[in-house]
Amino acid sequence: MDFFPVFLKLTQKKVLVVGGGEVACRKVDLLLKASANITLISPELHPHLATLLNEGQFTYIQAEYDKSQITGFDQVWATTDVKALNHQVYHDANALQIWTNVVDDPDFCDFITPSMIDRSPIQVAISSGGASPVLVRYIREQLETQLPQNLSLLASFSGQQRGRIKQYYKTVDERRKFWEHFFRSPAVEEATTTEQLEQIFTELLEKHEDTGANLYLIETGNDPELLTIKALRLMQQSEFVLYPQDKNDIFVDLCRRDADRESYQYTELVERVEALLAEGLRVCVLAPKDQHRPALKKLCADINGIFVPSHG
Repeated sequence: MDFFPVFLKLTQKKVLVVGGGEVACRKVDLLLKASANITLISPELHPHLATLLNEGQFTYIQAEYDKSQITGFDQVWATTDVKALNHQVYHDANALQIWTNVVDDPDFCDFITPSMIDRSPIQVAISSGGASPVLVRYIREQLETQLPQNLSLLASFSGQQRGRIKQYYKTVDERRKFWEHFFRSPAVEEATTTEQLEQIFTELLEKHEDTGANLYLIETGNDPELLTIKALRLMQQSEFVLYPQDKNDIFVDLCRRDADRESYQYTELVERVEALLAEGLRVCVLAPKDQHRPALKKLCADINGIFVPSHG
């Protein structure tokens, strides 16, 4: 991992942008959305930046860059089209231990900006660490087609209901299961107003019953891309993941990130699953193709669990 993924709060943080051209335009626009306190240094300004300046959006120093100007900032962006100058900005800022980004030059960056899908307050960030911008753009296009357009509405609505739902469900686990049910409702995905979401929410509060413990037996096969949508959905709903010894691989990584995980031996698997089910947990067992045992499939059938065969 060349860069650690993180979201920074830049509200009123002092940010210096060196350069006044087209690249600076893109960065200043993003920084303004994050409510940063921007100072820009450049002999000249792009017309777009001149418009923003006239609106009082940032502080402008009309001058050539000098390292004496860099003191007192929380973050620095070097956006000029002169490579040597950008590197000088990086070294000057580094000497003062200020986080610096030299645009399109990851070797001279303390942080980089990912490609973003913005459904505020929901944000999705994608990065290749500068290795393949075109691939990142392709991934973003794919995600844009998959994510509902009403994510902003859903996030705002659900945030407003946090106190209300605690009156109905006392534990974090119960509330999480309710929200999973709510967000997977087709009517929620199609909702365009708060009133529609309120109606769905109220109906689910009145009707929803905890699904409780269950067993999801997922046959993994050899190719993770051949997992069915149903398998991925169940893997994401699971609260406890069991996987074969020495098989902590991509299939485990595709499961819910906050689920507990544990390796197993087949001789002890059924007993372990029964114990977890007795705790009221939704258990996902990852079983390589043709290696799951009849006793486990029988247990799955006996409790009306779900078995998803591999397609690869």
